[in-house]
Amino acid sequence: MTDVVAVDWSGARTGEGRRLWLAHVRDGQMLELTSGRTRRQVIDHLIELKAACPEHLAVGLDFSFSLPAWFLHQRGLRSAADLWREVAEHGETWLHDCQPPFWGKKGDRRPELEEHLRRTERVATIGGIAAKSTFQIRGAGTVGTGSLRGMPYLLDLQRAGFCIAPFDPPSCHTVVEVYPRLMTGPVHKRNLADRAAYLERSRWTLSPGQRALAASSEDAFDAAITALVMDEHANELRRVRPTDDPDLRLEGWMWAPNNIEA
Repeated sequence: MTDVVAVDWSGARTGEGRRLWLAHVRDGQMLELTSGRTRRQVIDHLIELKAACPEHLAVGLDFSFSLPAWFLHQRGLRSAADLWREVAEHGETWLHDCQPPFWGKKGDRRPELEEHLRRTERVATIGGIAAKSTFQIRGAGTVGTGSLRGMPYLLDLQRAGFCIAPFDPPSCHTVVEVYPRLMTGPVHKRNLADRAAYLERSRWTLSPGQRALAASSEDAFDAAITALVMDEHANELRRVRPTDDPDLRLEGWMWAPNNIEA
């Protein structure tokens, strides 16, 4: 039996619990869809769930697990875990100063960089929607802030015995990076009516209350759909293995159904 948890992460400096949603699914049944926890509380909850789910627990976290390989090479970092430690020490300064390669301040121009995207981000497109650069830490659609405020927690999960894919040896407790857009497809997620219609015609068995809660916000929707899709592909998640590709060993990849990188 595989338990699946998807977390729609938040990079908010304060009050992140309003935007941070967690969905827990087992065998097609939504066991939990909640918000209100801080980032720290979510990580502690995942570690508690690990003990309660001895067979297999797969966790999907919605933030970038690394940065483009050239950045790690430039800073003399030999692994993704080295980057997480670097972010734990310097991440808040990077966010405050917003200096290249990071960008997004009002009036900023996108800097010229060797590469803005990781390999996995370059191919993560669906319905004309493409992944954004983790170097963008301010502005609409920013993913960098949540990522820099998420990476240090991967060290906590690693120390607790989780396998952080695709970097660590396989385990029955696995954490993967997810991009909810690859799970939901090209739905207009910002529109309540479109979210509700999507859920009404979906293939999943949800109670009316669960559908209403999942449709209540884009964050709840992303967490719910990601967990349900992961649950459908639980056997794939059981087979996740570390990569031998030297760039992916540094950059990581986004898990998605039938992802050949995984």
